[in-house]
Amino acid sequence: MEYPIRPALAQAVPVIPDGPGWWYEPKFDGHRTILRRTDETVILYARSGRNVTSHWMDLAVAGMGLPPGTTLDGEAVIWRNGRIDFGAAQSRAASSLTRAYKLAAQHPASYLAWDVLEHPARGQVTSLPYTQRRQLLLDLLHDIPPPIQAVPATDDRAVAVAWYEGLQEQGIEGIVAKKGAAPYPLGRRGWLKVRHADTEDALVVGYLGPRRRPHRLALAVGDEGGPIRLSARLDPVLAGRIADALTAAEVVRERRAEGETYTRVDTDLVVEVLAGSGRHGTLTVTRMR
Repeated sequence: MEYPIRPALAQAVPVIPDGPGWWYEPKFDGHRTILRRTDETVILYARSGRNVTSHWMDLAVAGMGLPPGTTLDGEAVIWRNGRIDFGAAQSRAASSLTRAYKLAAQHPASYLAWDVLEHPARGQVTSLPYTQRRQLLLDLLHDIPPPIQAVPATDDRAVAVAWYEGLQEQGIEGIVAKKGAAPYPLGRRGWLKVRHADTEDALVVGYLGPRRRPHRLALAVGDEGGPIRLSARLDPVLAGRIADALTAAEVVRERRAEGETYTRVDTDLVVEVLAGSGRHGTLTVTRMR
């Protein structure tokens, strides 16, 4: 398997799917992370493929307990006061390395794994059905203590509905549905997701205006390979928060999109935009992810 990989993605749907063969998992409000245990170390990748090991060093240390040759797909989350705090995870991911170490000491992260891509005894297992990969994952993590653990999963839609309706206060933002007989969909939207908020995720690839108070954002919505879109003007409070998150971002160069020039940056910052808000105009950013 070549790294960094293009992880599987999920397509938004309005209701939890029903019918034979579906499996359901809670959707946690954290940072998508690929965890790879090599012979010598642990490497963590963001969804974009960026190496983020230094920002999640506590998870890298925990990952050394996994057998070499293991690669997991999951979510880096931070629990505070009994619920998942996405803002804390976002602050960690967007901070400088020095601040990331301090934040890790204050609020350690957890890694919630939902899939295994490489197995120490089986090699690459992405072609296996979900149900087989799920069993391999549970076997791998059986003797691994927190902060690494497997996400819950069920083939009972009634349980999935109960999770969806009852766990929002704990930071569960929805449900992901996967076909039990399906392989891991590398780089494709092979899963379905139902979220409480009618929003889509967008990767921030640049900004317009001053770095300390950006006016608008350049965004890759959904798949990073798609066309770059420009957001509507940002709310002033939100612009200030995004500016803080962009502090450690590396400036690449100036680029153009939709006839305007923006500053391209290398960052893993993700924001939410109103679903469908870009069809006949610019995208409306609602919050940082």
